[in-house]
Amino acid sequence: MPSVTVWNEYIHEREDDAVAEVYPDGIHAAIAAALDERGHETRTATLEEPEHGLTEAVLDDTDVLLWWGHIAHDEVDDSVVDRVVERVTEGMGLIVLHSAHASKPFTRLLGTPCDLTWREGDERERLWITDPGHAIVDGLGESIVIEETETYGEPFGIPEPDSLVFTSWFEGGEVFRSGCCYRRGRGKVFYFRPGHETYPIYHRDDIQQVLDNAVRWAAPSEGADAHGGNRNVDPPEST
Repeated sequence: MPSVTVWNEYIHEREDDAVAEVYPDGIHAAIAAALDERGHETRTATLEEPEHGLTEAVLDDTDVLLWWGHIAHDEVDDSVVDRVVERVTEGMGLIVLHSAHASKPFTRLLGTPCDLTWREGDERERLWITDPGHAIVDGLGESIVIEETETYGEPFGIPEPDSLVFTSWFEGGEVFRSGCCYRRGRGKVFYFRPGHETYPIYHRDDIQQVLDNAVRWAAPSEGADAHGGNRNVDPPEST
C-alpha cells in the first residue's frame, strides 16, 4: 500500500472554535485516520513543524502527499516547495484539497494562478462524475451530493486537465471543475474541491472513498528510467 503524508496548515482548528468542533484534532488527523482505516500507512505534517514537517527523509518515505491549505500559503518556505515539486516530477503523487488550489506547490506545478470565484452560503453541491471509467470514482454512484458547503465558481484559472473527473453544480447556479487530474513529469496530481473547514466533509464515507481511490491512483508506478537535466551524450548504439 502507498505511504501517505497528509499536510495541513493546522491554523483554523487552533484559532476558530467552530472549526475545532468539526475537526478537534485537525483536518490532517481526520484524513489520515480515514486513510489508515483503509489500509494506508499514514503520517501527518503541519506548517509550524521544522521544515513544515516535510524533511528530505519524510518525502523520501512518501508515495503520495495530500495538501490542505487556506490562509498561510505565503508562509510556506520556497525551499520546501522546491523539494515537493521536485519529488512530484520524480514520481511522488500529489493530492491538492479545496483551498489549496492557491498553494505554492500546485500553482508552481500548473504554471498558472489557479484563481476562482467563491462565496459562503451553506448551499447544496452536486458533484457529477464526468469520467465514470476513472479509477478515482471506483465504487461511487453517478454523483455526490453535499447538502451544505462553500460555493466555488468558474472561471478557474487552471490549464486544461488531462482528465476531468468531477464537475460541480451548486444551488446558486455556479458550476466548477472540481476533480482535475494532471501529469507532471513522472508524478500524478489530483485537485479535489470539497473540504471547507467549517463543514464535516472529510468525515463522509463517499469523500473518504474518493481520497482512498485518489491515493491509489496517484501512487508511483514503474516506468522507464528518468534522465533529467542537460546532458552531453553519445548516440545510442545501433542494433
